[in-house]
Amino acid sequence: MYVDILILSHLLKGPIHGYELKRGVAETTGYTLHNNSLYPALRRFEESGAVVKTAEPQEGRPPRHIYTITELGRELLYDMLGELPPELAGDEEEFLTRVGLFSLIGPDERRAVLAARGRALAERERHLLHQAGRASGSDRHHDWGGLVVTELLDRVRRERTWIERLTERA
Repeated sequence: MYVDILILSHLLKGPIHGYELKRGVAETTGYTLHNNSLYPALRRFEESGAVVKTAEPQEGRPPRHIYTITELGRELLYDMLGELPPELAGDEEEFLTRVGLFSLIGPDERRAVLAARGRALAERERHLLHQAGRASGSDRHHDWGGLVVTELLDRVRRERTWIERLTERA
């Protein structure tokens, strides 16, 4: 779903053809859009009315397709940005894509996304604590798995602290 968000958010900048869209996403996010994900998404958006495709003639070459987001596409983007379903809340790319575009949505939507991620992290922390408890009987300094669990717990706790700060700011 975050790929859809990336595509639609780049179309907010104005009409663009597929190659420019791929390049823009890569330059701003580091994520490489592949043709097998970009063009089916654009086709799906076109069929739903979220995007309009026009052909731009090129001398001696096939026409270039230019994509423009519609008002429906803007609404779709804002809806996707303001929601983080539980099944996606644990996915870092899904979460960070939304946070990176928080300027496009309001405080209530921001807080809802942050709360969804917070719940996913709380669940992850419970799972990791269970894993740590199972490994507590071994010498954790020599247990590579235990070291990984400890690091993951630290990451979850740091992110939960960051989310608290973001929630205050939202």
